[in-house]
Amino acid sequence: MTPHRDDTLTVDAFMPARRSLRVAVVTETWPPEVNGVAATAARVVAELRDRGHELQVIRPRQHHGDDAAQEPGYAEVLMRGLPIPRYPQLKMGVPSRRALLRLWGLTRPDVVHIVTEGPLGWSALQAAQALKLPVVSDFRTNFHAYSRHYGVAWLQRPIVGYLRKFHNRTACTMVPTEGLRAELQAEGFHNLRVVARGVDTGLFDPARRSDELRRRWGAGPRDLVALHVGRIAPEKNLETLIAAHAAMRQRNPRVALVMVGDGPSRAVMEQRCPDAHFAGLQRGEVLATHYASADVFLFPSQTETYGNVLPEAMASGLAAVAYDYAAAGQLVRHGHSGLLAPLGDEPAFCRAAARLADDPAEVRMLGVEARLEARKLDWGRIAREVESEYLAALGTAPHLRAATLAPHGA
Repeated sequence: MTPHRDDTLTVDAFMPARRSLRVAVVTETWPPEVNGVAATAARVVAELRDRGHELQVIRPRQHHGDDAAQEPGYAEVLMRGLPIPRYPQLKMGVPSRRALLRLWGLTRPDVVHIVTEGPLGWSALQAAQALKLPVVSDFRTNFHAYSRHYGVAWLQRPIVGYLRKFHNRTACTMVPTEGLRAELQAEGFHNLRVVARGVDTGLFDPARRSDELRRRWGAGPRDLVALHVGRIAPEKNLETLIAAHAAMRQRNPRVALVMVGDGPSRAVMEQRCPDAHFAGLQRGEVLATHYASADVFLFPSQTETYGNVLPEAMASGLAAVAYDYAAAGQLVRHGHSGLLAPLGDEPAFCRAAARLADDPAEVRMLGVEARLEARKLDWGRIAREVESEYLAALGTAPHLRAATLAPHGA
């Protein structure tokens, strides 16, 4: 008698199970704090959980009522935090080496992922090295570039030195673009890996456009709304934003300016731009509605490691005007899915913005193409790339990355 053969079996049935890792993620910012680092770190953690990994998130306590989440396969560990100067709504961690040695001595992670390079991140690096745990890191914020905007440009070289020392002690440092990798390599950083960022195209969607919100901004159906999203702070190059809006209004006096966000320069900007609408901090669907209800996205910052707001604007169907670097340099095709100016060339930036002020057809065309480009930025693929870096740090051979050792407890 011929044994029964199950024709539904595939090669996957004979592959080893994908390994479930215990990952300790150390970050000094986390939602509901509003910034690109918090948002992307949380999304990567969520995707890794969906892939079956056990996640431990170590972060500062944000306020007195902040409680650590405890769920199957996910746990938060809250540490002491101090307000960041000029940003009291954000917290930075304090040195916590001993606490982390105790924590990881009891429950040893497979890999430590350090998102931020502050006191908590440095403590995590020291504790992980003492326990001989593999460590990977992210380079997410140009702190060294910020220094010149706060009157302490002399700190730029010491900050670069600290960051180089920090990241070169990890198995790899993940950066979002090839341009940033080249820049950091020139500064002596080693073991750099390009891992892009994703965008939630279900949340950020042109379908969320609101005529009612536009009316509150004083904009009619045929009026053009220019949007800026981000911290209202010196490092965001707001002088160029003002100049670009002025150039647009020379072509079309009805171009409105909407600013979403908050920060130390808000009062100054309100005085400088009395006709602008300041929407404050926005999150989730409300933020997505603000994006979708605008037409042009003005992004003059020159201090981004990536700039998450740029793909969010593209996913929302906006025609973006930005400098040719970071996320814009990687995602925008000039004249096809947005307009780019050479980095630091303010007149070119203003000309690009003015070009769109009286050309609604080009604005629509650029927005449609931007949305198509953004749909390629899948968070699941990003999580798989992060997972590969974890496995590489563990010393797993490349040919075993897709299907590795049996899960914990098998």
